[in-house]
Amino acid sequence: MKKISIFGILAIIAAASLTLLSGCLEDKCTSSATYFLYEPVYVLPQEMRKPIQAEAPRALEHPSKIYYYQDYLLINELNKGVHVIDNRNPSSPVPVAFINIPGNVDMAVRNNILYADNYVDLVAIDISTPAAPVYLGRTESVFPNAYPFDAVRGHIVEYRKTPTTRVVPCENDNLRDFIMVDDGVFVRADANFSAAGSATTISPAATGIGGSMARFTIAGGQYLYTVDQSRLRVFSLQQPANPVQAAVVHIGWGIETIFPYRDNLFIGANNGMFIYSIANPLLPVQLSRFQHAMACDPVFVDGDIAYVTLRDGTECRNFINQLDVINVSNLSNPRLIRSYPMHNPMGLSVLGNVLYICENTQGLKVFDASDPNRIGERLLTHHRGFTAFDVIALPGKNIALVIGKNGLFQFDISVPSNLRQLSVIPVETK
Repeated sequence: MKKISIFGILAIIAAASLTLLSGCLEDKCTSSATYFLYEPVYVLPQEMRKPIQAEAPRALEHPSKIYYYQDYLLINELNKGVHVIDNRNPSSPVPVAFINIPGNVDMAVRNNILYADNYVDLVAIDISTPAAPVYLGRTESVFPNAYPFDAVRGHIVEYRKTPTTRVVPCENDNLRDFIMVDDGVFVRADANFSAAGSATTISPAATGIGGSMARFTIAGGQYLYTVDQSRLRVFSLQQPANPVQAAVVHIGWGIETIFPYRDNLFIGANNGMFIYSIANPLLPVQLSRFQHAMACDPVFVDGDIAYVTLRDGTECRNFINQLDVINVSNLSNPRLIRSYPMHNPMGLSVLGNVLYICENTQGLKVFDASDPNRIGERLLTHHRGFTAFDVIALPGKNIALVIGKNGLFQFDISVPSNLRQLSVIPVETK
């Protein structure tokens, strides 16, 4: 992206205006163009690194990732923290706490310890008493690519959107499609910016279950794996309260999601799916790559089948909306079985022979996946009326958790062709 000084831009505009006033070029003109100016907000490292506080429950506003652990739900409030929900009665979930973690987007749990991103740091939080989480500590500067850094002003943590109107020469009318970011950087106006009760205690369990949109996962016994736009990071949890970054693997650009299955990691990128062996947990080894067209790409694996959803959208830069079903019986040579057209598929989950797919504004679709070659013609049911971002079908519970901009929905999936809504935690509108 080419940077243009703000002073240079103003000089160009001023020069164009003077030319018009002089009357030398009568065929020239100016026009008024409105842009969005995104002004960077900086936070110094010392301002980021404050003890994480547990607070009273609060309403959902911008829910994002979900995680299930020991009959409790953890819901990410984008860039703000984690809601802790007592879900022992799925028909009546009870919010018990909110963990205030600025800059938080992802999370995973092992043995009652929640690991979450806090801007560029990794924090550890004891949730053995869910209504009273306890901050344990942090590992600093392990996600350096998440927030651009300026040595004087600190990290850019967000951009504040401000409309602005400028006069530009008519021949530069194409600038109407752009916005200016950070002292003269122009990007398109449709660009996406992101810089995240009772005294009941719960018994430790190895790990919980994350959604297909996750960037954090725990595998290999005592290791946390995370992905950013280009790298896979491995953290040793031998000292649970003090995770240690043990390895960094460069994968490529456009990395989006991570899904563990057996001794492997299936990593979704915007141009394909990578398969890494973690037989040696500290030394992930790439086994193969399944390439597809540029698209957003969450992955779910069940047995010898990988399910990959491809969708269009601003950040995905393509016009493909489909489900790819891939044979991964040979991890070194994944093969496409068949592709199925979709509306705008996002997160997905499989339980038994049933496939659950979030279709964004069109809600949740449920398919019979017993025959990979006939999934598209075996739609069991379609629940509309809400936006679905990700779904977790819980083994042994017959419950599907669905998160979206309207809130958290829970369904009884005992009869996949006839889902029964159990409860909803709605988003609070302001």
